[in-house]
Amino acid sequence: MISIRQRVLPQPLFSLVLLAVWLLAQGKLELSTIIGGVVLALVLPALTYRFTDSFPKVRRLRPLIQYVVIVMWDILVANLVVARLILGSSRKLKPTFLEVPVKLTNPYAITIFAATISLTPGTVSSNLSGDRKTLLVHALTSDDPDAEIQLMKARYEAPLLEAFQ
Repeated sequence: MISIRQRVLPQPLFSLVLLAVWLLAQGKLELSTIIGGVVLALVLPALTYRFTDSFPKVRRLRPLIQYVVIVMWDILVANLVVARLILGSSRKLKPTFLEVPVKLTNPYAITIFAATISLTPGTVSSNLSGDRKTLLVHALTSDDPDAEIQLMKARYEAPLLEAFQ
C-alpha cells in the first residue's frame, strides 16, 4: 500500500533538485516563480516515479553535494579554458577520443556521469560500450589522455560511486 507521502512526494531528492534548478533558471525569486517551481517539483516526480524503479538510492548525501560543487566549478573553469583555446591559435588544439573505463553499474548513475562530462565544456560523451564498461569521450584538446581519464574518474565517477553504490 502506498502512503500519502509516497503519493505526494515519491522522490523527495528529485523534487528538491527540480525546484532548485527551476529557481536558478528563472533568475528571479518571485511568488509566481516559487509556486511554478513547487508545482513542477510535485507533479513531475508523481508522473514519472513508476519509470524510475532502478534509480540509484542515495547512500551518502555528502559526496553528492561535493560532486555538485565540483561540477559547477569545473564548468566555470572549463568555459574560460575553452574560450581561450577557441580565441587562440588552432595549433594548440589536440582533439582526441578517450576511452574511459566505467565502474558504475546503475544505468542512471552512468547517465549522470556521461552527462556531467558533456556538460563540461571541451568534452563530450559520445558512446557507451554495449557492456557499459567503457565510455568514449571526445576531448577538444588533451596533452595527456591518461591524466584526463584519471581526472574524470576522480572528480566525477568516484563521488558518484560513493553516493550511489
